[in-house]
Amino acid sequence: MSMTDAAAYSASPEEAADAASAAAAKAGVDIRLLSDVTDFARVADLFQSIWTKQGETSPVNVETLRALSKAGSYVGGAFEHDELVGACFGFFAAPDQRALHSHIAGVSARMRGRSVGFALKVHQRAWALEEGLDEISWTFDPLISRNAHFNLVKLAATPTSYHRNFYGHMADALNGADDTDRMLVTWYVRDPRVVAACHGEPAPAGGHDGAPLLSVDDDLGPLRHHTDARLVRVALPRDIESLRLAEPARATAWRLALRETLGSALEGGGRVLSFDRSGAYTIDRGEQG
Repeated sequence: MSMTDAAAYSASPEEAADAASAAAAKAGVDIRLLSDVTDFARVADLFQSIWTKQGETSPVNVETLRALSKAGSYVGGAFEHDELVGACFGFFAAPDQRALHSHIAGVSARMRGRSVGFALKVHQRAWALEEGLDEISWTFDPLISRNAHFNLVKLAATPTSYHRNFYGHMADALNGADDTDRMLVTWYVRDPRVVAACHGEPAPAGGHDGAPLLSVDDDLGPLRHHTDARLVRVALPRDIESLRLAEPARATAWRLALRETLGSALEGGGRVLSFDRSGAYTIDRGEQG
């Protein structure tokens, strides 16, 4: 399917189900809604293995997953044969929003790079359309380049706001001691761009020129630039997660630099136009007062 064909394909529960089946088959997994306590325990164990240090508790427990499922919210799992290798869950927003907030999605280390996370999100979209919803929102760490590419390019989600230290101090295996700044994105599940992305035809990344606002210095630290340009580029370090372990002070410097560039731009009414293969956001900051 070409991108033009996918964009012209009318969004519907049937279209979304077809996309979900194709994505799961390509990833080599079966994806289904979870409703059994045994499966909820497996999700909790999987998420503990991804996010926590030895001896710490999982970021979700069986009771919460059971309650979300009983309330009709989304709890999905990806299986390779009988092994749970990925999971995702979320909860409904206010009734008039016709929306889901997707709280956590995770894939086992062994299955990363197999597009299991993509298949889970496409399954979640199919479920949302079946439920009559219009959008799904979630947050991600905007410092992690691969997550930015996944959310903004591969899924065609739209950045909507920047939140400083959103979860407060977490100090888990992935966040370390860093502040938990997050970008909120919204996935408009009927948008032709999203339809195309879910059929494996995302819009080309990049394509915008902009003046540098934040770049990677020779010592791999953040380098700020001063410019009055409306279109600006904000670059990310290649591997902030490794930097948090090896040089936490430099990782914190990156957090603060991103907050004062990307964060301030979005808080001032700017919008992200793209995220390119070099690992940089292009931002339209609007009219500068």
